[in-house]
Amino acid sequence: MTAKRDRGLDTLLDLDGERMVMEDGFWVKFEVRRVRPTLERPHGIEYSLTYHDRQNRRILGFDNAHAVQVKRRGYRGRRVEYDHRHAHPKDKGEPYDFESPEQLLADFWRAIDDWRNEQ
Repeated sequence: MTAKRDRGLDTLLDLDGERMVMEDGFWVKFEVRRVRPTLERPHGIEYSLTYHDRQNRRILGFDNAHAVQVKRRGYRGRRVEYDHRHAHPKDKGEPYDFESPEQLLADFWRAIDDWRNEQ
């Protein structure tokens, strides 16, 4: 019996190492690899999807390379999340609710479209 393939995950993994240059010179980079599932990365992938300007500065990105802290009101402490997004070049990261590889790709391209439409 063969395991059922996850086409969305396969697509995301196939993008690892890809760099795509847009006609205006801005570009995207994909780094994706399978890892052992952990509490920090329960979906079993480590990823970094980034959008860069012509000077190679990251404009925005989605990744789970490092933890971001979620501040809570009151004395409840802080929650740490690994899946997060950087909405602008100086953004240290805000939590991102990873649902699926397909949704991650859709959210990444939507964030790029939104940023480009604001410029």
